[in-house]
Amino acid sequence: MPEPTTAETITTTWRQESATLVAALTRMTRDVGLAEDLAQDALVSALEQWPGQGVPRNPGAWLMTAAKRRAIDHFRRADTLRRKTDELGHRLEVESQGQEHAMPDLESQVDHIEDDVLRLVFLCCHPALTPDSRAALTLRLVGGLTTGEIARGFLVAETAMGQRISRAKRTLSEAKAEFELPTGAERAARLDDVMAVIYLIFNEGYSATAGEDWMRPELTTEAMRLSRMLAQMMPDEPEVHGLQALLEIQASRTHARTDAAGSPVLLEDQDRSRWDQLLIRRGLAALERAELLAARGKPVGRYYLQAAIASRHARARTPEETDWKSISSLYDVLAEVAPGPVVEVNRAVAHGRAFDPGAGLAVLEAIPPDALAGSHLLPSVRGDLLARLGRHGEAAAAFREAAALTGNASERDLLTRRAAESTEKSTAPVSKAP
Repeated sequence: MPEPTTAETITTTWRQESATLVAALTRMTRDVGLAEDLAQDALVSALEQWPGQGVPRNPGAWLMTAAKRRAIDHFRRADTLRRKTDELGHRLEVESQGQEHAMPDLESQVDHIEDDVLRLVFLCCHPALTPDSRAALTLRLVGGLTTGEIARGFLVAETAMGQRISRAKRTLSEAKAEFELPTGAERAARLDDVMAVIYLIFNEGYSATAGEDWMRPELTTEAMRLSRMLAQMMPDEPEVHGLQALLEIQASRTHARTDAAGSPVLLEDQDRSRWDQLLIRRGLAALERAELLAARGKPVGRYYLQAAIASRHARARTPEETDWKSISSLYDVLAEVAPGPVVEVNRAVAHGRAFDPGAGLAVLEAIPPDALAGSHLLPSVRGDLLARLGRHGEAAAAFREAAALTGNASERDLLTRRAAESTEKSTAPVSKAP
């Protein structure tokens, strides 16, 4: 396997480290907009210096040090913040002393590094922001997605998304939002939003909205880490454990979701021996903790139910052993607890497996036509159900529609291939009995 180029290394490092950089810089500067600018400046420095000087031994630490130096320069240039310069500049310079091109481990430079990203998530979920702005800002600052990628995920224009993110940062500044983990009732009030954005980050990693790769594992890993931290911070909340269980079990399939060429592999075609058993055990243990809390009268919701569904797949040694009737019943409950078109599409899949494809199509037909306008999800599931019914011509049309709607190249290839297979079956001569 060829060594990655410097440009590829920079891209990978940025995706892995950007959330940590922005979070740590926000703690230092108390300004999320400035923190992102400083992190971006460090990235520009890497693009300018690494091709000639070589990739440093610890790229993340190099970026952090470069960003800190940018912070020192910024405050020195601001005459009105001279007092803060003396205080902040001295602290940052002490941290930076003795650091050369090859830096020591990043965790040794930044205090409370494990808490900073979670603080940033809570900051992005500030009540002054709208739900869409919370999600978009978290995906930008924590998930490291580009504005274009977020715009495609929200099905809006890139310019509109850029304006939304800029407004969100400005709103946080005007609200004087504190970069501290909230406590008491305020923490509980933000919990649903925090869980929602962690789940969004995971989903973007699990099935990327755009790009060449079907998955972005660094995002799923970051989302799992955040969910574990959240579970440690709020151990008496069953939904928090449900979220952790869901992410761990889903992520256990990562290595089996692509073949040797990197092409997507559907759930029923996956080699289950490649599922990560450690993640499955972690997920089932988290689900058990949620169940124990639920038995004591604590309310559960969408994440617990989805984790329970995922556990049915995790416990099935083969696709044929999957308890689809139990899964369909859980989806029926989920549709009452957290109604929405995406839940209905997944419920259609479950009913199509538990009973027959016609039952799944009946669920799909009840979804309002414009509920998922612009999304490939509904036509891709319709194509699968039609193919199972033997209506291959209609299935091919549905797969082609889905392929035209997805922004992910790997998924488009999969849908195009399924459309071709259905077309071939629809035109194949029907053999007659002798």
